[in-house]
Amino acid sequence: MSLSDTLRVFHLPFSFMLPQRVAARRGYFADQGLDVELIERDRRRVDWKYVPGDETLTGDADVDLYPVCKWESLKRTWSLDDGRIVAHGAFADLPYALYVRPETSIEEPSDLANVPVAVNRRTGQEYTAIRALEEHLDPGEIELVHQGMPTDRLRALRGGTVDAATLLDPHSALADHLGFRRILEFENHVGVVGTEDLDDDALAAFMRAYGRAVEEINENPSAFRAQYLEMLEADLEVAPDLFDDVDLAAIRESVTVPRYEVPELADPDDLAAHLEWMKDRDLIDERAEIGAIVAPH
Repeated sequence: MSLSDTLRVFHLPFSFMLPQRVAARRGYFADQGLDVELIERDRRRVDWKYVPGDETLTGDADVDLYPVCKWESLKRTWSLDDGRIVAHGAFADLPYALYVRPETSIEEPSDLANVPVAVNRRTGQEYTAIRALEEHLDPGEIELVHQGMPTDRLRALRGGTVDAATLLDPHSALADHLGFRRILEFENHVGVVGTEDLDDDALAAFMRAYGRAVEEINENPSAFRAQYLEMLEADLEVAPDLFDDVDLAAIRESVTVPRYEVPELADPDDLAAHLEWMKDRDLIDERAEIGAIVAPH
């Protein structure tokens, strides 16, 4: 595809993707000569995970570009042949947090041996959780269970279905106000995947527009608080019960807009190390090759 074509971009309604929303709303993509269409799903209809695990985005959904966890980008591109990784990065100074209920005897990550930890499987967050927990537990002691979207994980934690759950801001802010305790924080890394025929000029234009949004947010984060809080407001419709016993105004006040980063073009050498880590833990086909996963530049 070229600059003259419509670029269909999958949008994740999560905190680390705010620059993409800003670039679309403020016309930064259009200023770069791009006609960008953000593809979104109705969260009220998502009962498993926002990124479909058994369907391709570049094929079944006709998407040209999509963000997903760095390790899941390795998995999807190889296992589903769902595009090639074109960029990756931390995206934001925004860690995942692992929470437990206040009455539990769990005080630190080493207490999580053989304790089910709620994650959203096949979104990539399970891999980041494994990497973080490996610093405190033997691999055989790590137990992850699928509990779905952030609001579902909060409900599972509140209801006692699980004793621990991973969350990302602004859901972590809600967890704080619900009285849960955070005992571990770890980085969130994202990969950007494009179709086989994604034009280098189109990708460069997309990154320039994205970078412009990052620069503006970082220069004046308070100007973007309302947009950032939209993710929290959306959960009032999805899971109103989670807000029954909290001061919503206090939650809004406690949330701060993080500092964002621009994704870097995919580095095969860097991603090869992550691929080997996945192979060592039987998280991906041992035949997976980085050359078939990362797009050439």
